[in-house]
Amino acid sequence: MTHLQESTARAAAVARSAPGRVALQWLNFLGLVALVLAMALPLQAQDRPVSFADLADQVSPAVVNITTSTTVSTNLDQTMPQLPEGAPFEDFFNDFFNRDGGRSQPRPRQSQALGSGFVISADGFIVTNNHVIEGADEIEVEFFDGTRLDAELVGTDSATDIALLKVEGDRELPFVPFGDSEAARVGDWVLAVGNPLGQGFSVSAGIISARGRALQGNYDDFIQTDAAINRGNSGGPLFNMSGEVIGVNTAILSPNGGSIGIGFAMSSHVVERVIYQLREYGETRRGWLGVRIQDVTADVADALGLPAVEGALVTEVMDGPSRAAGVESGDVILSFDGGEVADTRDLVRRVADAGVGREVDVVVFRDGEQQTLQVTLGLREEERLVPAAGSNQSEEPEAGSQILGLDVVALSPEMRNDMGLDAGVNGLVVRAVEPGSDAEAKGLRAGDVITEAGQAPVSSVDDLRAALDSARDAGRRTLLLMVRSGGDPRFVALSIE
Repeated sequence: MTHLQESTARAAAVARSAPGRVALQWLNFLGLVALVLAMALPLQAQDRPVSFADLADQVSPAVVNITTSTTVSTNLDQTMPQLPEGAPFEDFFNDFFNRDGGRSQPRPRQSQALGSGFVISADGFIVTNNHVIEGADEIEVEFFDGTRLDAELVGTDSATDIALLKVEGDRELPFVPFGDSEAARVGDWVLAVGNPLGQGFSVSAGIISARGRALQGNYDDFIQTDAAINRGNSGGPLFNMSGEVIGVNTAILSPNGGSIGIGFAMSSHVVERVIYQLREYGETRRGWLGVRIQDVTADVADALGLPAVEGALVTEVMDGPSRAAGVESGDVILSFDGGEVADTRDLVRRVADAGVGREVDVVVFRDGEQQTLQVTLGLREEERLVPAAGSNQSEEPEAGSQILGLDVVALSPEMRNDMGLDAGVNGLVVRAVEPGSDAEAKGLRAGDVITEAGQAPVSSVDDLRAALDSARDAGRRTLLLMVRSGGDPRFVALSIE
């Protein structure tokens, strides 16, 4: 028997033994696991696109370049060289620039701007940014195939920087649908298409870096992405991997004006509502509650006896829907239209989206209890503050007092007139703030007017002392003050410990 035959026989004998059978089973199991892992790796790799080419081919025909023209007047006085008296050629330049008898005439010139947009319907509605077309005399859109069409402005919404255009063509246009930005997740792949720096159609890919970003607007809901966005991309679409628009590229964060991987696209959740209203009415129609609000902080919650730091604190009730429904300054709005209110930004967006003329339930926290009020929403327009009537004012000027790090004195008619306050405003004027005090840390300054303490009107120093004593008797650690700074009201909770 050869050496190979002997080795084979020994292996067969081991395999027939009990330990051998167990080992063989383990080897089979490990082989199966290896096979499953080998099959799974290609499936996982499929989550990362090998190429975006098919998606780019699919969506590019619906993306447009936008060029605007604006006529700007230029005065000759601004362009004429300024020569010192007696300088050489002074007479020559004066004769040249004053050939019309010394009358400087404005000379019109054309100013152009570039941006991007995308078609949302076969009949030619196009979405872009308001800042791309703002003030334009003429708007031209260029399609992927080189077709150029003049566009008419349908409507704009400066609050979200969205504009809607319309073009008329002799055929149905390729368009792209909106997707659900609420379903998008941080880490998802996205594709930005547009006209960066006027270079024409360009595609860039990246991921969603963050959601729910706010820049400056009340209705901001930006998607942050690291897909390259530059000047000229404004108004262009941000696509998900299904070719749906989940954002409108609007802004970048950059120290030099170029992309550093921090771009912002207004979410389709916001844009779709705006576009619907612009198509229907030519303008936006947002719901209006008629209150001014501020966020609830931990010290404010303590001062109010609110169990949790939540909701939106009402600082002013205007002549409108909320006043008619019984909402009061100092109420904390905990729920709106059946949904809990997280903070002021959440409430503002939900009220705006709720519609005009609807009656909604508003749950407020007042005097330690919850109350449900029915408010019929109005149309949000330019807000006009109508102060509520105040309590009777003191006729005699009162001496100042030091309380809670504040030097305060009763507001006199003369002070009210000098400060330009409405006749119904009463309270205490802050004359000085103690350095290092909680009042200074909370932003109180000389000239502020305290109109309420402990959610009760104050018109004298004794009123403030009484409110302070009541807070201490109730075991509070803070006293809630209503403070007007430059006419704008806000609540401030000062420590009384």
